[in-house]
Amino acid sequence: MVKEQEDFCSALNAIIPTIIFNSETKIPLTNLYQSASTLGSDRLAASIGAYYLYPNANVLVIDAGTCIKYNFTNSKNEYLGGGISPGIQMKFKALQTFTSKLPLVEVDFSYNELIGNNTQNSILSGVLNGTIAEIDGVIDYYKLKFTDTICVLTGGDSEYLAKRLKNSIFAHQNLVLKGLNDILNFNS
Repeated sequence: MVKEQEDFCSALNAIIPTIIFNSETKIPLTNLYQSASTLGSDRLAASIGAYYLYPNANVLVIDAGTCIKYNFTNSKNEYLGGGISPGIQMKFKALQTFTSKLPLVEVDFSYNELIGNNTQNSILSGVLNGTIAEIDGVIDYYKLKFTDTICVLTGGDSEYLAKRLKNSIFAHQNLVLKGLNDILNFNS
């Protein structure tokens, strides 16, 4: 597989200049993550995209997709790290997989109740309201610890979450792609 990837990249580079983004790629931030080689490139790319939108600021990027990834860059333009928790779909699947009687419930983003009146609605309430409370709580904690924190939301579930979070956030659906483009431009 590695040889095939190298051949593909070599052929692509003959057509258009390319770079492979990894822990060795030059970036405009100082990466203070202890295990930089294990840091997901999507996490760092999103933070770099946010850095170009908000340089010299405390920025919390929340990427809500398969997992909910919290990534923090401080006002010194240092990437510090963050947190990872299960995303909405993963929570639904976990309830069904790790219990003997709970069904797999399909996400229904129109569901907006606090109290579920049957098992399906109780799962919807728990997962959706719990995720919103988690994200709002994490944002609150970062804002207590780091003044003037700007929050940027991205990822597949960002459109749903942006309408429901109590905290002020900026939504940017394609922040990872923007960050990858910024990395490419930085290295050109």
